[in-house]
Amino acid sequence: MAKLPKADKDLGQHFLRDQNVISKITNDFTDECDVIIEVGPGPAVLTQHLAKHEKPLYIIEKDTRFIEFLDEYVKKENQFIQDALKFEWKKFLKDHKLNNKKIWLVSNLPYNVGTVLFTQFLTVPQIKYMSLMFQKEVGEKTYIREVKNQMNGLLTLSLNYFKSKALIKVAPGAFTPPPKVDSIVVSYERIEDPEISIKDFKKLNTFTRLLFSNKRKQISSVLKAQYSKDQLANAFEKSNIESNLRAEALSFKEVIQLFKCLHSSL
Repeated sequence: MAKLPKADKDLGQHFLRDQNVISKITNDFTDECDVIIEVGPGPAVLTQHLAKHEKPLYIIEKDTRFIEFLDEYVKKENQFIQDALKFEWKKFLKDHKLNNKKIWLVSNLPYNVGTVLFTQFLTVPQIKYMSLMFQKEVGEKTYIREVKNQMNGLLTLSLNYFKSKALIKVAPGAFTPPPKVDSIVVSYERIEDPEISIKDFKKLNTFTRLLFSNKRKQISSVLKAQYSKDQLANAFEKSNIESNLRAEALSFKEVIQLFKCLHSSL
């Protein structure tokens, strides 16, 4: 195999080299899935192991320098050399007849766009399983932790659509070049009957972004930017939630209940 190209800092590239971490990721949902999609495979570090599962494998990669590495493991027609942020999921699923398949998505998410890609993945119901590498402080916002169980926007979205847990923590030395922060791999399994359906994802995302936009303010003060006094008074009464609480003090069920009360047509 050719020598690895230099990691592109603008694309947030760090090449994973720790074999234990690689094994944990690439064996996470081996038996459960029908299809595997890897986003940002780079020089095929994970790809070569995913290919061994002998299941349909697709990759989405922006950096053309890695094509020669990926050619060894992924068929040309299964390679999408483009920006994952602009990937047309509906068209892809239809064209490849994957709408009824259980997809396992794997990605070492670029730190600079990890949150954006994560929220994008949530909206694709065919993605049943995910094994995602995040910057540690971001990834920890997507699953319940015993140490710190405060709600946030990402956690709310994650809990609504997926069962999530930490798979493995990853130190900087596991990469070449090493990043300046710790990382974490989080494992997700889709909830088939979420509290808020996928069709209302945009509304829920907008609501949670507003709700958690100012942690120090009372939720009534934060939400008045979008909802009327009567709407809020009615919602707080129906949900039995105190208006003077801060958003991070709410439980997942309370966030969802407040959202439903403010969007009573759901």
